[in-house]
Amino acid sequence: MRGTKPHLITDPDAIADVPAPDWLAEESAKEWRRVMPILTERRILTDADLGSLENYCVAIGTVREMEEHLQTHGRVIVDLEGKMKRNPAVGIQSDAMTRARLLAAELGLTPVSRSRPAIRDDDPEDDDDNPLEVA
Repeated sequence: MRGTKPHLITDPDAIADVPAPDWLAEESAKEWRRVMPILTERRILTDADLGSLENYCVAIGTVREMEEHLQTHGRVIVDLEGKMKRNPAVGIQSDAMTRARLLAAELGLTPVSRSRPAIRDDDPEDDDDNPLEVA
């Protein structure tokens, strides 16, 4: 990959290592414990982001729980009439994967989201600039 890595802008209101909420399922709590140190080190997570982080961890936990179910029961099941049909856990897992991917990007947990240039500019000289002011 060419070029320089974009400068990661930290947030002065970033929160430190927060323990996983007690209500999270075990697989979700495992994901929280995995990503919280990463987000803490980057100093980009604020109180306003905790809901997104919780939702991301719930989605990842759901993906893992459904995978465990599918490994036990299979992706195809036989209904009461003897017909084969898709296990409903396949759809649940797929929806959770989509939510997890979107939330991971929002939290900067994907390679693509980390490679995007920062939107905010913390240059104090630009604070008085009004883009609508015509000189």
